[in-house]
Amino acid sequence: MRHGVRVGVDVGKARIGLAMSDPHGMLATPVETVPRDGNGVADIARIGAVVRDLGAMEVIVGLPLALSGNHTASTNDAVGFAEVLALAVPVPVRLVDERLSTVAAQSVLRTAGRKTKTQRPVIDQVAATIILQHALDTERALGRPPGSAVVPAVPPVTTSPAAPTEGS
Repeated sequence: MRHGVRVGVDVGKARIGLAMSDPHGMLATPVETVPRDGNGVADIARIGAVVRDLGAMEVIVGLPLALSGNHTASTNDAVGFAEVLALAVPVPVRLVDERLSTVAAQSVLRTAGRKTKTQRPVIDQVAATIILQHALDTERALGRPPGSAVVPAVPPVTTSPAAPTEGS
């Protein structure tokens, strides 16, 4: 098992849940819920600050696949978000299958006695914790990093037309 804190991320349309692991990669715990920024600036900046503050060595982003394993609109959103995040943080970002993490989070909160109305502020954190714990358990069982590495989406290089030279 690799040593170091990991940050788990559950990407939603309105909110992003964050979780962290202990340095030994044994246990995931909730951190906070970040409001989703339509421009992708404030949310990415906040996650970057959390990653730096915790001294994280890796970020795990949940990959919401359909039960069949097919991609959905949410899958594409999470992949795009992970690519942008990979450009903004100084550590590797990985995508890990998160099927049913939100359903599991709702179940955990119901079992803990939280009513549906009071779950909203923390459900994304719990989902991020479940995603991260699954990633930690998978790495421990397989002896290799979980999921797949995100290759940052590099913005295309634009070239401006050459300036006219003297005598042209």
